[in-house]
Amino acid sequence: MSGPARDDLLSEAIRLREQGHHEQARQRLLAVAAAHPHDAEVAYQTAWVHDVLGLEAEAVPFYEAALGGGLSPRDRRDALLGLGSTYRVLGRYGDAVDTLRRGLGEFPGDGALQTFLSMALFNTDRHHEAMRLLLKLLAATSGDPRVSRYRRAIEHYAEDLNETVRG
Repeated sequence: MSGPARDDLLSEAIRLREQGHHEQARQRLLAVAAAHPHDAEVAYQTAWVHDVLGLEAEAVPFYEAALGGGLSPRDRRDALLGLGSTYRVLGRYGDAVDTLRRGLGEFPGDGALQTFLSMALFNTDRHHEAMRLLLKLLAATSGDPRVSRYRRAIEHYAEDLNETVRG
């Protein structure tokens, strides 16, 4: 399968996925992936369609292959998020935390990565760290004027949710 044929088939599969024809997209992507086993973009799109279909276990090897190299920064960020979230759904909480931390190492401040990391941290019984991450994200990104008004207090208490006035 040559470059233009690959590009056309990949574009068609993405269009099918975007139009909600997930199984047709999956079949096309599996064929393209078989012909281009080392193509990061094809692997990423194949992982994505498996996730959309609820086939998380089947998505994992495609995400892992995609992260081997060759993705645009945006797709790399989304693949790290997708793999971390998929690990979490599969109950592989430690892998989820590791992957999402790796994502934040590469893309510091990404709110989606922080949110999914907080869920994985919750699943690993690191509740304080999960809450701290979410509270800081809420304080930094909320458009709610009442939340914004208390931003400094929220950020302060996020560091120690057990803080009380000692008298």
